[in-house]
Amino acid sequence: MLNLTGRLQRLSEQKNMNPIQEAITGEEGLGNLSSPYQALVQFYRAFNSGDLQLMSANWAQAEDVAMDNPLGGIKRGWAEIRSVYERIFTGPAEVRVEYFDYTIHETQEMFYAVGRERGYSRVGDEKINLAIRTSRIFKKFDGRWRQVHHHGSIDDPVLLGRYQAALLGKR
Repeated sequence: MLNLTGRLQRLSEQKNMNPIQEAITGEEGLGNLSSPYQALVQFYRAFNSGDLQLMSANWAQAEDVAMDNPLGGIKRGWAEIRSVYERIFTGPAEVRVEYFDYTIHETQEMFYAVGRERGYSRVGDEKINLAIRTSRIFKKFDGRWRQVHHHGSIDDPVLLGRYQAALLGKR
């Protein structure tokens, strides 16, 4: 968990809109989910631990939520988005990512985070290092943030092909 000095530095950087370099891994302590930072921690904890129940709690349970990522294309509604996470969590690959080089832009009822993910995908002895541009949009429901949109892009077409092959079984 970040110490007080680290939190104050993060808040100071945020006010200046300087990208935050300290990565969110999901291993940070879960605190008050009315905080954008904590909503992001919850997402990365759910993803990196393969916890579909926690992932479901992070997303708004609505038909108008959307996700556009390298594995699933565009998915709309929680049921379609859930299927992508189920495939990742139960598939043959171990995937871990962390969020860094990000900024958070907040209004009273919505925030979005723009940054990068780094990490890896591993199937057996084959490890693929990941570099993904990522944005996430959260909306406030009953005092807590829930994700309503995610977009992720892999710039390198060779890396994208290897990642899709590993996770979707297309070799």
